[in-house]
Amino acid sequence: MEISLNKYISDSGFCSRREADKYIEQCRVTINGQDAFKGNRVKEGDEVRVDGEPIKKKKQTVYLALNKPKGITCTTDLKDKTNVIDFVNFKSRIFPIGRLDKRSEGLLFLTNDGDIVNKILRAGNGHEKEYIVTVDHPIDADFVNRMRSGVRILGTVTNKCFVKQETDTRFRIILTQGLNRQIRRMCEVLGYNVTSLKRIRIMHIGLAGLPPGKWRYFTPDEISSINQMLASSSKTADGDGGMDE
Repeated sequence: MEISLNKYISDSGFCSRREADKYIEQCRVTINGQDAFKGNRVKEGDEVRVDGEPIKKKKQTVYLALNKPKGITCTTDLKDKTNVIDFVNFKSRIFPIGRLDKRSEGLLFLTNDGDIVNKILRAGNGHEKEYIVTVDHPIDADFVNRMRSGVRILGTVTNKCFVKQETDTRFRIILTQGLNRQIRRMCEVLGYNVTSLKRIRIMHIGLAGLPPGKWRYFTPDEISSINQMLASSSKTADGDGGMDE
């Protein structure tokens, strides 16, 4: 039985499919000693390496919740000195589910489970992400209404969403999609710059009791609830698109 190369790497717990594609494009992946290309497939007995490191089947499944501080980059590329993998320093290979901008902070999931990554990231599955955002000058009812109704960015209009003003410059927003730098881009279109962005919840898991820079394992109840929520979710072909800020 053959599977796609990016899925093979993701299923091993090495990194997400999107990251695997980057490694392949950068000519850092080999199959049986030969340079690999996007679209390659892997069969039983093939030896896959990334930067010379053999890709091995993952062992125990791991799910972590991290309160990411500003300045940490959501990448598995160890050449990036601010990468989240070195920051967490976990005992085995894990990778982040989705992204938080380097300037942003808050809740980030990490795992070695490629299947759950695909299901959570698929925007069509409608999983909620909640943020507290501060901008550089006072907002008003027009700003809130326009953010709620949808803003044109990246050649599309964002989905309608929950937005609530909390102070003159701070608001709460709940997204069910994850376009690249979505909140920052939405604010910029309306004439605002984000000065602080913190993700406080993903699905039913929040930041309560988790200090900045610290991580914890998912509880058994959280894992059970996530599996129930994802039971009817479909996977996405590339594992991309649902957990950008």
